[in-house]
Amino acid sequence: MDPISIAGRRIGPDEPPYIIAEISANHGGSLERAKRIVSLSAERGAHAVKFQAYTANSLTLDSDHPDFVIQAETPWKGRRLHALYREAATPYEWFPELFAHARACGVTPFASVFGLDAIEELERLGAPAYKIASFEAVDLELIEACARTGKPLIISTGLCTLPEIADALSAARRGSGRDVSLLRCNSAYPADPSEANLLAIPDMIRRFDVPIGYSDHTLTALQAAVAVGLGACIIEKHVIDAREPATADSTFSSLPDQLDELVRACRTAFDARGSATYGPTEKEKHSIVFRRSLYAVENIPTGAPFTRENIRAIRPGRGLPPKELGKVLGRQARRAVSRGEPILWDLIQ
Repeated sequence: MDPISIAGRRIGPDEPPYIIAEISANHGGSLERAKRIVSLSAERGAHAVKFQAYTANSLTLDSDHPDFVIQAETPWKGRRLHALYREAATPYEWFPELFAHARACGVTPFASVFGLDAIEELERLGAPAYKIASFEAVDLELIEACARTGKPLIISTGLCTLPEIADALSAARRGSGRDVSLLRCNSAYPADPSEANLLAIPDMIRRFDVPIGYSDHTLTALQAAVAVGLGACIIEKHVIDAREPATADSTFSSLPDQLDELVRACRTAFDARGSATYGPTEKEKHSIVFRRSLYAVENIPTGAPFTRENIRAIRPGRGLPPKELGKVLGRQARRAVSRGEPILWDLIQ
């Protein structure tokens, strides 16, 4: 699997996890609040901040028809789609200032795009990557258009079947997209940990041979850390500065201390993942002496046989390994052996 690179940062299975702080609707209509969330995300260890580039009109119709009112059990039940998206949208005129502020804070800014108009806006700002939200993963024209920019492309796969994921990846390839990654995602808000199905991550790695990450909508850092342990190299999490004033996404977003915990937990999980090696590590080597080995438990005269009564496998590990007991029993001592002396081959006739 080839790694991808966003703004010079390599992202792949051999690199520490790339943490994306999703700002989404958490600006609550305030540019200053959006900038504050960017600042705290940088301070708490995020590598990138991600916005959402759309207008209400680009997503839906301004209609009171029941089809355009949310019926599902979500934080937005009963809301009109157009009104919700109008409230949650990040105004396009904010993007130049947000991108500049993020870069000044040392984090990489980019955005999820929901229409071709958004790509045009972000290209003018030199966006270093594009994200396809899980609900847009079936919009193959949009995926192909993003890929044609030549920028890295991250595709969330919540709700997607395997054929739909394959279609999305094929669309990216048709657009000459080379740096493509996929995110395992559960598109419920908040997501139930029992539905995270994180074993999909190693399966996706095997099937698609691209960097795989996890877009986490659960309420804790645990699922993200487990995802990293299973091979995820990107973690995306909604971030907010405070629960109040509330926003469209505030109920399932991480506060600053929670983001801090997530960054630490994911890095620890990456370090713990290590590699498929066996035998003692460098820091384990001093513990080898605490294994069992063969020792004299009685004084044994010269020429006397070794028996189960006068030698045993005990700690420490300075004698022969316990597996050699059968080869030693019945043979004779080359010299007198004292109680507590390790049994080694040079003691045996």
